[in-house]
Amino acid sequence: MVLNVVLMVCWIVLFVGRDAPGALTIGVIAFALILVGLSFWLVLTIKEIRLNHRQANFVDSVTHELKSPIAALQLYLETLQMRSIDDAKRAEFHAIMEQELHRLDRLINQLLEVGRLDAVGHHEEANDVQLTPLIEQCVNTTCVHYKCAPDTTVKLDLQPAIIKARRMVLEMIFTNLIDNAVKYAGSPPEVSITVRPWSLGRLRILIANNGLGIPHEDRKKVFNIFYRGGSELHRRRKGTGLGLYIVYTLVKKLKGKVSVRDHYDGSPGCVFVLELPGELIETLENIESMNRKPVETRKMSSTGPV
Repeated sequence: MVLNVVLMVCWIVLFVGRDAPGALTIGVIAFALILVGLSFWLVLTIKEIRLNHRQANFVDSVTHELKSPIAALQLYLETLQMRSIDDAKRAEFHAIMEQELHRLDRLINQLLEVGRLDAVGHHEEANDVQLTPLIEQCVNTTCVHYKCAPDTTVKLDLQPAIIKARRMVLEMIFTNLIDNAVKYAGSPPEVSITVRPWSLGRLRILIANNGLGIPHEDRKKVFNIFYRGGSELHRRRKGTGLGLYIVYTLVKKLKGKVSVRDHYDGSPGCVFVLELPGELIETLENIESMNRKPVETRKMSSTGPV
């Protein structure tokens, strides 16, 4: 690219002195087209390198995530086969093995979900889904997985609302966001979830935690497939880099938005801001009552004198 620019400058200097506008114009256009092509090729090459890096990190993380529960299961099975242990210890081993199986099943399901995001929930119709019980269910599931108490870990400030969507899609969105918030929270973990009306026909859901937060340069990248900040060799949190990609894809299909920002008060952690089409239940009831009034008025007037 530098050589192309140098040749272009030399070409311009050469033909300006010779007063040859035709050759000058043709040469400048040709060099400009070459420069545009080189720039386009460079952008594609950089994207390919970054994608390969994310894929390498993804393979490392998935390999670790798959090997860990399998190794644990193998160890406990060998212990049960080779040693005579009491019933209490046996029950403890069985509980740990069950937990590792759930972890393995969760990872495999997440890998499968990425391959069928376009078909998620297509076997069911879109319905009016109440947000409060759905979020409470996702919170309980996540807290069981991380062995923490929902009442002390997650603070809920939810206005009753309804979103017209496939329930499975909403479950995947909120399960991944809440799981991410608890996983990367501080010690002890503190997560807050808020549901508020944002504009006409839209809701804003805030999911915040008290963790280390996400650097500004990574806030758009975290929604890319396979992306995980840092190196897999020094990572302390488990994961594959697929959860937020799933969230971004499904939210986009619902014609919503998802982004990350800091706490307004400067406290540690970050806030995932989710905007989805929906209404507060109170608003819907008011609209329905207003729609019923003209009908009732017409019925009353029809009984009166003409």
